[in-house]
Amino acid sequence: MADIQASVKTKVKPPVGAIATDAKFEMPKFEMPKFEIPTMEVPPAFREAAEKGIAQAKTNYDKFKSAAEQATDVLEETYSTASKGYADYGLKVIETTRANSNAAFDLFGELMTAKSYSEVVEKTTAYMRTQFEAITAQTKELTEQAQKVATETAEPIKASVSSFGKAA
Repeated sequence: MADIQASVKTKVKPPVGAIATDAKFEMPKFEMPKFEIPTMEVPPAFREAAEKGIAQAKTNYDKFKSAAEQATDVLEETYSTASKGYADYGLKVIETTRANSNAAFDLFGELMTAKSYSEVVEKTTAYMRTQFEAITAQTKELTEQAQKVATETAEPIKASVSSFGKAA
């Protein structure tokens, strides 16, 4: 048993991560090479061409930036006009719906008080006639409102496109 313990003690491995102190292997030492970049004189014509190119690029960037800002302004104006127009159109639709609903409730109230079938037919016919006229007028108003919204919304875009055509 003592022999086993002695052999175990002699074969103990160093812990993981321990640095070996064996001096048999060394990393070779290299010096970092030094590269010298030769100085070169740029010809004046080359420099002049580069400066002109940079100036032209800056001019083109400024034009593009200006056009983008104008397009953004046009889109903001168009969106503002369209949203106001759509809100007005929606209010007109709500007003029309309210008027038609009130007319229908009035008819139902009159029908409840009718004393004969002929009176029901007479009131229903009168209601249908007035509603046909009202719906015709409402449709005309809504169509005019929609055309107005479309025209007002397209106007800034049309003006922008025509001014863009003149600039080009």
